[in-house]
Amino acid sequence: MTWWQRPFPDANTLLLHGRQPALVDSGFVGHAEETAAWARAHAGAVDLVVNTHWHSDHVGANALLQAGGAGIAAGAPEAEAVSRRDPGCCAAEYLDQPVAPYTVDLPLDDGQMLRLGDADWEVVRSPGHTPGHLALWQPQERILVVGDALSDYDVGWVNLTLDGPGTAATALASLQRMADLAPRVILPSHGPVPGEPAAAFAAALRRAERLVDDPAGAVWYGARRIFAFALMIRDGIPADAIEPYLHARAWLTDAARLLDLTPEALAHELVTNMLRSGAVLLRDGRLHAAADHTPVAAEPLRVPTRGPGRARGRAERRTEGIRSQSGRPQKDPCRPTSAK
Repeated sequence: MTWWQRPFPDANTLLLHGRQPALVDSGFVGHAEETAAWARAHAGAVDLVVNTHWHSDHVGANALLQAGGAGIAAGAPEAEAVSRRDPGCCAAEYLDQPVAPYTVDLPLDDGQMLRLGDADWEVVRSPGHTPGHLALWQPQERILVVGDALSDYDVGWVNLTLDGPGTAATALASLQRMADLAPRVILPSHGPVPGEPAAAFAAALRRAERLVDDPAGAVWYGARRIFAFALMIRDGIPADAIEPYLHARAWLTDAARLLDLTPEALAHELVTNMLRSGAVLLRDGRLHAAADHTPVAAEPLRVPTRGPGRARGRAERRTEGIRSQSGRPQKDPCRPTSAK
């Protein structure tokens, strides 16, 4: 394996070498060329890209890699939405995060075995951060790829508006299920590899319990994360444009409703609190995210935010070595008959 720890707005990327080269997550669309070049340099052609979930920082190079012949695999709920061309795919428009159109070739179910590189990995459904979120478990080496379920510093935010009031409890149950595997190594989508997996899970479980106990806190947590990401991918936003930008966001309107605030009041409080805490900085008339992140050129932000629902084609996928629990190669159950 080759592990690539990446700053925001990209998710960490895992490359599995061998007869079936595979990539786990593909970063943000603004760095798609960089991701594809890195994969080629380390493994040549990639047979399969496995997405832990469909947020923009995990699927950004999917379209480019798929055009080069890679198949795309994702959790069944998200794969089915992509195959239906649902307008809410990747929450791209909702979050105002661009995603280049792609298609999902292989929907993944809980317990399914995949040959990635030269080893078999088990799919572990871990909904919470998104309904289709998944982890990957290599039982012989006891390695667990956890996606955004947890990192060394926090847990993934949850969307109580889109996914329901029980979403935080769902995320907590997923964390407990993964902790029960007692992994030797945890590979998260953000931040470094935790030195002590058991301690990392214990901290994440405590944090997730707080989100369950404090729904308003969970809403605030999500709003802060979404807003910081918006600042990262835009190289900041002019200070006089911040509140108009926020007032136009569906996620902020939904959060305000859950918090019993007006969108205007929430936008003002969000900016004020994040400035006070140092999470965002005012510099040269623009508001910037304080967290370490890689700049993004303006051009990728012109990609339609509707996500894969606008896809017009599909790359030929390679199916050899992609196996179900029975060990038989899988057919392509997601190929829409009307795809052109």
